[in-house]
Amino acid sequence: MTAAPITPLDVLCATGTSYFGAPAVPYIPGVQGVGHLEDGTPVWFATDAGMRPGNGSMAQYATVPPDDVVALPSDADPALVAALGLSAVAAWQSLTSCGDLHHGEQVLVLGGGGIVGQAAIQIARLLGARRVVAACRSATAQTRATTLGADAVVALLDSDTPASLAGRLRAALDGPLDLVLDPLFGIPAAAALQVLRPGGRLVNLGGSASPTAPFDSATLRSGSLRILGYTNNSLTKPERAETMRTIATHAAAGRLTVSYEAAPLSEAASAWTAQSTGSAPSRLVLLPR
Repeated sequence: MTAAPITPLDVLCATGTSYFGAPAVPYIPGVQGVGHLEDGTPVWFATDAGMRPGNGSMAQYATVPPDDVVALPSDADPALVAALGLSAVAAWQSLTSCGDLHHGEQVLVLGGGGIVGQAAIQIARLLGARRVVAACRSATAQTRATTLGADAVVALLDSDTPASLAGRLRAALDGPLDLVLDPLFGIPAAAALQVLRPGGRLVNLGGSASPTAPFDSATLRSGSLRILGYTNNSLTKPERAETMRTIATHAAAGRLTVSYEAAPLSEAASAWTAQSTGSAPSRLVLLPR
């Protein structure tokens, strides 16, 4: 192992709060990582740690089936690829195979300061979006989204109602809104539905704001809107591998990045606590040294 990210999925799996149920213990967590084979080939790899019996990436060595291994460009930064990982895969697939993003469309990225959101802002640009608007909670996240290429940034407030947030989103848009990438759900999703163009699409891939959202039937019917659900679990291993290779290639070329902080494997306990309590300012990546 050369780099292993600590992700929300790792915490869900380890605590038994994911839909996979409580894991068989003891086990080493880590659903993904970057490493090198015995011959020195750099690779990204996935594991089933916490989903099925077996160990994951947060150790010096990992044993992985060959079809879960993806060769990486030799010049790819292992820590950056680890930080992007499955979050960037989700962003890419949500915008493409699920959201059917077309060249020249306007995209709204909810949660633009998170790893999925950061990746989605840049991926939408790479795929030819005409305009990308991001909605973020903290001032740091808003600055980050602007730096990564968002044309406009809308603040998410604790006092938001669907109507109040929809008003601010509408003011930030320039013409019809075609596609929403939504890892938040809750009030942000309900507001986004109010500003989608007729026939527009919202792709939901998480519920970090709330597991439910307050929207009504009339909103959906009046605009003939489409709400689509996405999970990486729907990908075949070849599809996941091809997407990961694409992401790593863009990262190596400097076209795709996200914020992350590195920590030595010896400090895994404190890094894990920061992730599980929500105090980590960005994606945490464990390095073996």
